[in-house]
Amino acid sequence: MQSIPVDTARLGVLRCAIAPEAKISNSETQEVKKDRDGNTIYTVAVTVRQDRRRISVIEIAVSGEPKGIEEGQILKVTGLTAFAWSMGDRHGISFRADAITPVHGTPAHAKGGGA
Repeated sequence: MQSIPVDTARLGVLRCAIAPEAKISNSETQEVKKDRDGNTIYTVAVTVRQDRRRISVIEIAVSGEPKGIEEGQILKVTGLTAFAWSMGDRHGISFRADAITPVHGTPAHAKGGGA
């Protein structure tokens, strides 16, 4: 798996679309995915909107539960890395971060609208 560091400053506004949820590693048993240290892996759906471009939604995995994040908040994502993957005829890009934190002073109730 090739890892690609991502410069979040070039992504524009990052906003929480879906609050943190524990990542499920096995859909049949509903087993929660853990990192090497035993911390639960969480995912946060984040909208990305660069100037004059469409909004994209990416799902970012992070170890440990991100605190204080609500839908609609503008986020700071630290240490974002993209990973190209393939399994048989399936392929894609997954994202991981060292930390995801809310940007203080952004109202969580501002869920719609443009950025």
